[in-house]
Amino acid sequence: MGIGYVTQTNNIFADLTVEENLRLAAHELNRSEYIRRRDEVLELFPRLREFLGRRAGTLSGGERRMLAIAIAMMRSPSAILLDEITTDLAPIMVKKVLEKVVELKEKFGITILLVEQYAHRALEIADKVYLLVSGEIKFGGEPKELLKHEDLIKLYLGEV
Repeated sequence: MGIGYVTQTNNIFADLTVEENLRLAAHELNRSEYIRRRDEVLELFPRLREFLGRRAGTLSGGERRMLAIAIAMMRSPSAILLDEITTDLAPIMVKKVLEKVVELKEKFGITILLVEQYAHRALEIADKVYLLVSGEIKFGGEPKELLKHEDLIKLYLGEV
């Protein structure tokens, strides 16, 4: 359907190698198309190339997130849903992972739907934002417009 999905947890097969994770994600592609897609995602995440033969469960948290996004990219989606992809990551890895999200949008023209606990970082990279509270939309619009609502910021996002 053209939609990739990266869940917050359990988003890789830890007992398989990085290569096997990528191959499994592209099981319907022929060999040459698989190689082309794999090389494309490895260009986006060059660190993963070093780990193709390594069990995915031995990767760091940030490397696992990059692999999870690479898995979602293997089928050339037009949109990717990213659910809390920075959970439990060190601040430096949060920055790197979110930079890759921007690169996905800019380089591949992919629509990104990002659910993110680091709201302030998400506001820095988003084109549109929605503030959901208990399933109800409290705000929808451009990030700079949300930042003008000091009451919403203080109540739901903390001090800016």
